[in-house]
Amino acid sequence: MDISMILVPIDFSDCALNSLRYATMTAEKNDASVVLLHVIDSKEAKRIAEYTKEPLHKVTDRLKNQTMQMFRRFLKEWKDNSRITETFVSSGPPFQEIAIKAREIDADLVIMGGYGSRGKGQIDEIFFGSTVEKVIRLLPCPVLCVPVDWPEEDI
Repeated sequence: MDISMILVPIDFSDCALNSLRYATMTAEKNDASVVLLHVIDSKEAKRIAEYTKEPLHKVTDRLKNQTMQMFRRFLKEWKDNSRITETFVSSGPPFQEIAIKAREIDADLVIMGGYGSRGKGQIDEIFFGSTVEKVIRLLPCPVLCVPVDWPEEDI
């Protein structure tokens, strides 16, 4: 299998960072590019808008700006960002946005964490499946799931 484009959904959790470590190693071995995607969960944005009594579009815009700042700081600190070619921020249901971006960039591989910043055992995941499971169902390319406790020396 020829791998030239790897998509890594990132929420800045330890699990996502392990995924990025694995992705950069895989990219190095395959002379591939890595694209990062952060998805602002539309459900979370809606909850914030309801709580703050702000219009949803203002909350979403503010969250996108904060995420872009996080990306800039993160990329300055990340040791090996030579394979990272682009970063994207989108808003919507995470599994759908990941699938859309993977198709958009013609990803050969998606590497993502087993769970992200929310942790394990969420009720939605129990009844409806995890984000990873939903992404797998939507994409024709391989999806590699890296666990949060993957030892860095094994990567």
